[in-house]
Amino acid sequence: MKTMAATIERTTANTIAPSGETTRQKATRYVLAGIRIALGWTFLWAFLDKMFGLGHGTEAKNAWIDGGSPTKGFLAFGTAGPFKGFYTEIAGAAWADWLFMAGLAAIGVALILGIGMRIATVAGGLLLVMMWTAVLPPENNPFMDDHLIYAAVLVVLALLGAGDTLGLGRAWKRLPIVQRFPWLI
Repeated sequence: MKTMAATIERTTANTIAPSGETTRQKATRYVLAGIRIALGWTFLWAFLDKMFGLGHGTEAKNAWIDGGSPTKGFLAFGTAGPFKGFYTEIAGAAWADWLFMAGLAAIGVALILGIGMRIATVAGGLLLVMMWTAVLPPENNPFMDDHLIYAAVLVVLALLGAGDTLGLGRAWKRLPIVQRFPWLI
C-alpha cells in the first residue's frame, strides 16, 4: 500500500512540476508562460478589434462584422518595399480577410490556452514575418523590428514547452489525436 501511495505522490508531483526543479527553473517556466499569454492576447486582441471595430486600431465603421475588410486598409495604403505589389494585390480579397482573421483568432486562443503550440508558433511566426515584409525596410532600423523579435520569441516558446505552465499543454499532449499526430503538440 505504501508503494502505491508513493507512486501516486511522485506522479502527481511530476505532473505539477518536474522533479528536482530549481527556483530559477520554476521562475523561468512562469515567465515564459506569461510571455506566451501576452503574445496570445496580442493576436486575439487584433482579431477582436478588427472583428468588432473597438476603436483601438479599427474604427467601428470599419468592423469586419459591419462589412469592413481587415486587410484592405493596411495592405492597400500602408505597405512599402519590394513586396508592396503582392500585398496591394491581395488587399481586401475575401480569402485574405478570412485567412487573416482565422489566423489571428486561432493563434491567439492556442497561445493563451497553451495548446497546439507547434502549429500556433509556426503560424504566428509566418504571419509576423509576412507583416515584417509588408513594410520593408522597417521605419526605425535597416532590417530589424518587433515582428522578427516576436517571431523569434514564438520559436523559443515552442522549443521550451511553454504551453505546459499556466496552460493546458500537458492535458493537450495526452489527447489520443495528439498522441497519434505529434505535430499537433
